[in-house]
Amino acid sequence: MSRKPSERILVADDDATSRKLLARILSSAGFSSTQAADGIQALQMLHEEPPSLLLLDFDMPGMDGAEVLKKLRQDSDDAIAQIPTIMLTGHGGEESEVLCLEAGADDFVTKPINQAVLRARIDTQLRLRSMRRQLQAQNDELEAWRHNLERDLAAARLTQQSLIPHKPLVLPGWDIAACYRPVIQVGGDIYGWIRMADGRTLFWIADATGHGASAALLTTLAKLLFHHGTVENNDPAEIMEAVNNDFRSIFGARSFMTAMCVALDPATGRASVVGAGHPPLLVARTNGRTESVPSSAPPLGLLERSEFVETRIDLEPGDVFFLYTDGLQSSGHDENPRLSAARLSEMLQPMAGTAQALLTRVVGQAAQNDGGEPATDDVAAIAVRRVD
Repeated sequence: MSRKPSERILVADDDATSRKLLARILSSAGFSSTQAADGIQALQMLHEEPPSLLLLDFDMPGMDGAEVLKKLRQDSDDAIAQIPTIMLTGHGGEESEVLCLEAGADDFVTKPINQAVLRARIDTQLRLRSMRRQLQAQNDELEAWRHNLERDLAAARLTQQSLIPHKPLVLPGWDIAACYRPVIQVGGDIYGWIRMADGRTLFWIADATGHGASAALLTTLAKLLFHHGTVENNDPAEIMEAVNNDFRSIFGARSFMTAMCVALDPATGRASVVGAGHPPLLVARTNGRTESVPSSAPPLGLLERSEFVETRIDLEPGDVFFLYTDGLQSSGHDENPRLSAARLSEMLQPMAGTAQALLTRVVGQAAQNDGGEPATDDVAAIAVRRVD
């Protein structure tokens, strides 16, 4: 077995004959070596030029091997503190073995030295040292990757925060509340509102595939596409079709997102709803009923051509429409299965005094369904209530 020139072993033994014998053994095995006549000299040489491995005699006058090793293991320099050490002892038996290991030795060899045993144990310790270094290098790379990932996620979070409205829309005659809770720093949910050319307000929500920075980029694209579609089209079905065409032209069928939009006439309370693979719009009425408006098309990006059908609703004073992503339905668990749209409909009643109170109650009740388990999906929701 060939040795690397850098594999140098320090021999610390107070007996000159033993040091010479060990030096010959090491030389025949392909190692270079240096020698220390006592513990104090060994510590000095360890700091001046750290060896690949230390052969340390247990019984030495003044500072014995156990004391040397204790100081070695307590060194502030990890490169020195972790030097592999094989203790040499003239005492046989389990008690001697235990003393060597308790002192901090990686292994031990009993005198008189068996050359084959010594070589095997040196090879083992050097191999373990190499594996530790490789593991440390991998850990360093992993830490650098984690640092870069956290930096990227922080940047993505700032970007996404700038896209999501920080304050509810102020719309005369209407009370509006919204929330966004990503699983990690960033997520795949996004919502917004846009004033349309005919005076209506388009409320929209989307849920892109995945989590993290890639999903955040999709939400950035979603906002751009909805704004672009609203500028060039007058109806929510046309807007959704434009978003689908643009999204698919960019990704083909490799990515998709669910979405739903509501074009609201604030003066009359009339609204047009279009959904694409998204959870149903819920409409809570003051008479205690809750209506559901399902999506009429598959998720955006799946099909080259989809038929987007509008559903008309009329909102009376006190009525609320509720847009949300499927993260609100939660993952559930054995005792409480995943929330259905019907169960969410029930949670909207009785009506709350404000849109924010209703939103807070529903999101809180949905979170309880997970039984205290961490959320597994992002949550976004908008509650829009017509004021009496």
